[in-house]
Amino acid sequence: MNKEMDKEAMRTKPLNPPASGASIEEGSEAASVVAPQTVKAPKQRSQLAEVWRRLRKNKMAIFGLIVITIIIFTAIFAEQIAPYGYQTQNLRRIAESPSKDHWLGTDELGRDIFSRIIFGTRVSLQVGFVAVSISVIMGGFLGSLAGYYGGKLDNVIMRTMDILLAIPSILLAIAIVSAFGGGLVNVMIAVGISSIPVYARIVKASVISIKEQEFIEAARAVGAKDLRIIFKHVLPNSMAPIIVQGTIGVANAILSAAGLSFIGLGIQPPTPEWGAMLSGGRMFIRTAPHIATFPGVAIMITIFALNLLGDGMRDALDPRLKQ
Repeated sequence: MNKEMDKEAMRTKPLNPPASGASIEEGSEAASVVAPQTVKAPKQRSQLAEVWRRLRKNKMAIFGLIVITIIIFTAIFAEQIAPYGYQTQNLRRIAESPSKDHWLGTDELGRDIFSRIIFGTRVSLQVGFVAVSISVIMGGFLGSLAGYYGGKLDNVIMRTMDILLAIPSILLAIAIVSAFGGGLVNVMIAVGISSIPVYARIVKASVISIKEQEFIEAARAVGAKDLRIIFKHVLPNSMAPIIVQGTIGVANAILSAAGLSFIGLGIQPPTPEWGAMLSGGRMFIRTAPHIATFPGVAIMITIFALNLLGDGMRDALDPRLKQ
């Protein structure tokens, strides 16, 4: 019996028992293998960085942005860039072709066309940005009220916008300028008012899609007032279509202001404005075509660059393009 018990003990006993140090090392190795490794989550980009990343992929939009940046700096530093004042006349060099003294020639009054185009950049950009600001503020406010409250207020606001939309914007601007007179301020107001319905409809559509989301319901639940919800939560989340339309709207405002000045209802001489310069040179289109050509080229380049940038902003801000 004792021999059988000894044999059983020999079977269960390990042949090579590990040393204490070896067991510790094996335990530590097993622990190192089993222990999960912490993986750092990729850093998320901000919304502005994501938009800029998409915009950089659009080469034509970047080209438009570069052109617009050059135009803006030209308008800011017009006095330093222009070789002559915009009213400086040389009656001995009337309607002179481009030369080394006058790079783009002179107009019908002997004024340097290059200098007047540079100073006209400041006027055109001022009209474009101020007119769009008026449209965005007024149209955004009316559209947010119509979209947020709905009902009778929506019907009153949007039917008024429909009446204004039935009138071509340039005709509406002509009517306003004819009633209040020409000049820089009246042109900016007229062009701005004529574009209010476009922004009102855009903002209303965005507000309708946003106002039923959960964060708006949470703001209502904590007792936030309607105006606070509109200006702090709804409108900031409706900025993407407004930015796109605003970029293209600047181009339309510049073109409308040039059209008003061309027919004599816009900015009055001697203020340099591209449409007025184009109008002044049309009588010399056969004998001195450069007088009308170069202001027209300036309008074309500016409108083209703004449209390229607007198309690029639309693609960059489109949430369906997110990867």
